[in-house]
Amino acid sequence: MTYSEPIPDPRVREFMLPVRVLWTSDGGVTNAEALLARSEDVCRLVRAEGAEPPGILLDFGSEIHGGARFEVPVNSTGKPVRVRVRFGESASEAMGEPNNDHTIHDFEMRLPWMGHQEVGNTGFRFVRLDLLDEGVEVSLRQVMAVFLYRPLERLGSFECSDDRLNRIWDTGAYTVHLCMQDHLWDGIKRDRLVWIGDMHPETCVIASVFGQCDIVPASLDYVRDRTPLPQWMNGISSYSLWWILCHHEWWRRFADTEYVQAQRSYLVPLIRQVIEKVGPDGCEHLDGHRFLEWPTARDATAIGFGLQALTVLALRAGADLLSAIGEDDLAAETRTVAQRASGHRREPTYSKQANSLAVIAGMAEAAVVNERLLSQDPNRGISTFYGYYVLQARAIAGDIQGCLDLIRTYWGGMLDMGATTFWEHFELDWMDGATRIDELPQPGRPDIHADFGDHCYVGLRHSLCHGWAAGPTAWLTEHVLGIAPAEPGFACLRLNPHLGDLEWARGAVPTPRGPIGVEITRAKDGSEDVEIELPEGTNIVE
Repeated sequence: MTYSEPIPDPRVREFMLPVRVLWTSDGGVTNAEALLARSEDVCRLVRAEGAEPPGILLDFGSEIHGGARFEVPVNSTGKPVRVRVRFGESASEAMGEPNNDHTIHDFEMRLPWMGHQEVGNTGFRFVRLDLLDEGVEVSLRQVMAVFLYRPLERLGSFECSDDRLNRIWDTGAYTVHLCMQDHLWDGIKRDRLVWIGDMHPETCVIASVFGQCDIVPASLDYVRDRTPLPQWMNGISSYSLWWILCHHEWWRRFADTEYVQAQRSYLVPLIRQVIEKVGPDGCEHLDGHRFLEWPTARDATAIGFGLQALTVLALRAGADLLSAIGEDDLAAETRTVAQRASGHRREPTYSKQANSLAVIAGMAEAAVVNERLLSQDPNRGISTFYGYYVLQARAIAGDIQGCLDLIRTYWGGMLDMGATTFWEHFELDWMDGATRIDELPQPGRPDIHADFGDHCYVGLRHSLCHGWAAGPTAWLTEHVLGIAPAEPGFACLRLNPHLGDLEWARGAVPTPRGPIGVEITRAKDGSEDVEIELPEGTNIVE
């Protein structure tokens, strides 16, 4: 007999019990608490003729990726029964009409009268079950979440004297971990695709937490192989620039020159294509869909300003990669074009995102931009995606304290609303009087999930686990612990820790030579004492 060759799955399956029963219908449900423990006891749903469907809402405690498994002992019907199963990233999503654009969250199905049944493959925290058939009873011994994830060890760590920051670092790491499925997705409910722009913050987080994990190269190659030049990746010109920047970040962290060599046949013509889009005056003329991120999508001035800086950053990064693989002539040309582009000034904008890119590219004075724009009403006019680059720009300006305050308030605001993973987008104004994602919707109060959003993330379509939102995890490692490579692969490192208002911080960063461990404490005179553990062959440069 001929068998198909099995395709290995890098993920594992585990089962999780619910942690609480958040809601049951007024009648028809008994002993719901039995589902919170493994026992022979059962929960029963009974629907009389003409009665409303009885239902139950279970909370599994945190966002996960996977489905649900129902264990049904013998029931009174002796035949399968119809039920409705709804998954939700929030309680309101599971209690309402869930979004089904990218994964199905709403199922009508049959449960066996004796046995097990699984359903669903999506991102969720809540599961609602309703009994649809009339005049029947169904018993449930267990309703378990099927948790599907990659079994990865955290090689990097972060801990400090502020538990709120510790939770934020951990939440960012967990958010990206969930997005590491067959490839590196942007979100586990939506869009479940490899979006290269989204990948850059995720790449920085993975490098800081999990080290040299093969999902990053595999995902970069996945999009490369599906984007023949002169097409732009994901149909967006800036995303091809982010592909170059992701490769540069990976090479900077791990010095895998062999992998960069494998990109030669695509990298070289892509960089030539970008060079052709830079005019004699240095102005970029990228075609295709001109896009930075959704909050700037209606602002052509901000897009032009930001793309100018992003072009400079990508060309500089591309030149480094070209030098690493011996393409010295093209590397020199690329640096020349980058220098010309860096001197071109676009129409000014008040966009914090675009100005932050200009600061990172060295095209704007960091202290001036921070004082006049980034530090003004700091929690507004940013996003969960480009908020990472706002933090980077403010760090360049030396405003570490302002960054810590921003992380606590903005990213911490999601935690205050019940988040266990970071969201596709967030505004502090949404919090005013709103119900949390782990609360039932209440008449007269805004629903933090269903009532807000914009662009592609309106209402329940909004993804509550989006990898691009995890930037603070990488930022805290780089700027509080102060560990960054000075040469590719951490042959040399820069150690420049900043405690801000913290009393202490400690953690580790994975490198090809082994982890770098550091602990910083506040001395009585206000100075910072630093202890560091270096792997063999690693040096510190000033």
